[in-house]
Amino acid sequence: MSLRWRLRRDFAAGNIELKDQHEYQQDPMRIVSVSDTHSLHRRIPEIPDGDILVHAGDCLGQGTLENIEELNDWLGTLPHRHKIVIAGNHDWAFQETPELARQALTNAIYLEDSGVEINGVRFWGAPWTPTFMDWAFMLDRGQPLFQKWQMIPDDTDVLITHGPPKSIGDQVSLGFTCQNVGCFDLLSRIDQLSLKAHIFGHIHEGYGCYERGQTRLINASTCTARYSPTNPPIVLDL
Repeated sequence: MSLRWRLRRDFAAGNIELKDQHEYQQDPMRIVSVSDTHSLHRRIPEIPDGDILVHAGDCLGQGTLENIEELNDWLGTLPHRHKIVIAGNHDWAFQETPELARQALTNAIYLEDSGVEINGVRFWGAPWTPTFMDWAFMLDRGQPLFQKWQMIPDDTDVLITHGPPKSIGDQVSLGFTCQNVGCFDLLSRIDQLSLKAHIFGHIHEGYGCYERGQTRLINASTCTARYSPTNPPIVLDL
């Protein structure tokens, strides 16, 4: 029975009291998060059901339009009512042939410095990561990335970026040392917002759930450091 129908029925019967309004709270929104599948999505052991599937970038293997078409076919088989996809540094087609790439992705909402509101929850997606070698959607640290993060609206509920913020799910091994490679300006922007969640990937080794204040942060990297797509999707109830 829908919330609207129950309210209409009970108002007509005259049996709603303010003290009972908690009984009419809607169910939480279930978000299922993946990232860094690198065209290995069909090898993921299990995708939990939910209201929204979020893919935080590096969805493609070779970064081609053919990769997008295959990804789109797979997305069409999933039961989630809404799917949100952003690009990552391996997803060249979204950078080099953006119009054709978006046309090929018919089974998901694609976000690139843009947002969407679903059932009152405001999502914002951005693909950018700090420059490293020569990959897609990379910008130099400092002003170029700072300007992108300033585009995130103040009323965003769920932020989706490909890369992590500084020191949260961003540690990589470099020889005998470890280094935090996340973006400091992204962390600063997160601290200015009142996010319910931040979903990202990029650094496979950082897979897992984190907290910063009241914000839940999720590195949803599906592939391990050895590019095995065995990290389970992470489920988040809002």
